[in-house]
Amino acid sequence: MKALLLKDLNQWKEMKVEEIDMPIAGNGEVVVKIHAAGLNPVDYKTATGGNPNWTYPHILGLDAAGTIHEVGEGVTDWKIGDRVVYHGDFNKKGAYAEYGVTTAHTISRIPDSLSFEEAAALPTAGYTAYQALFRKLPMSSIDTILIHAGAGGVGGFAVQLAKNAGKTVISTASKHNHEYVRSLGADLVIDYKEDDVKEKVMAFTNGRGVDAVLDTVSRDNATASLDLIAYNGHIAHIAGAPDYTKVKPFTRVISFHEVALNAIHHNQDEVAERDLAKMGDELLALVAEKKVSPLIEQVISLEEVPKTLEKLSERHVKGKIVCKIV
Repeated sequence: MKALLLKDLNQWKEMKVEEIDMPIAGNGEVVVKIHAAGLNPVDYKTATGGNPNWTYPHILGLDAAGTIHEVGEGVTDWKIGDRVVYHGDFNKKGAYAEYGVTTAHTISRIPDSLSFEEAAALPTAGYTAYQALFRKLPMSSIDTILIHAGAGGVGGFAVQLAKNAGKTVISTASKHNHEYVRSLGADLVIDYKEDDVKEKVMAFTNGRGVDAVLDTVSRDNATASLDLIAYNGHIAHIAGAPDYTKVKPFTRVISFHEVALNAIHHNQDEVAERDLAKMGDELLALVAEKKVSPLIEQVISLEEVPKTLEKLSERHVKGKIVCKIV
């Protein structure tokens, strides 16, 4: 098969499409003929830092959508030709290829009304947002939420999901993305470069602060966000934990929630792994009902992935970029 090959550590800018052996389905696995794959910052980040579980040449890419090509022993719920999407294990070879292999109990069925490209845009960013909001935060007791970087992948899905759940949504974004983030459902968008974020949040919430924060930016940003949270509030963080010592014990009793979607694959916990499929099913249904946009801004070829990952690494890309393979 053809695949985009990472020849060694930190050589992701030099990746080229070459021939490599096709994967084979093991017990409980399926081989998927990949029609589309989603691009994510984790691709260039892990390629730069490396992974001790990789053998080279490696194949990057976590988000894949396509049709089942081969069914492994013990798989009874799926058949050849089924349209599926999955979030892959980054310890294994990935989705920038004509075929990929994954565990059958982590895949979701793509509704007939959705394209492979729409489905491939969802897993890493969409599932992360979904996990943060509906597996970590107690959304039934949250009225107001601050979602950082609302123009990005995780932030963009989170803004839509929170608004769809009836919440008041505040978000941060560069000024040129304000209209875009408002179109996703944000009630207030703050220019994090020019505005005093704390001042704006406190004014909007009558000095109380927000019930929850979803930080997608950095440890420092998560730490700064602690000052914006109301009594008994929450912070979910995906880019590093805040400095917990900044909140004195027995004062605002803030709850902290770590979100790490990829960690599901590391723990050999089948209940957690099956939840990937459940989150996928739930998010796909919302997209099929047009309650959530897949945020696709660009569709590229496999050969264009390295240059596009380089653009993604500059952190000025909004929405999602998808690679069309078939």
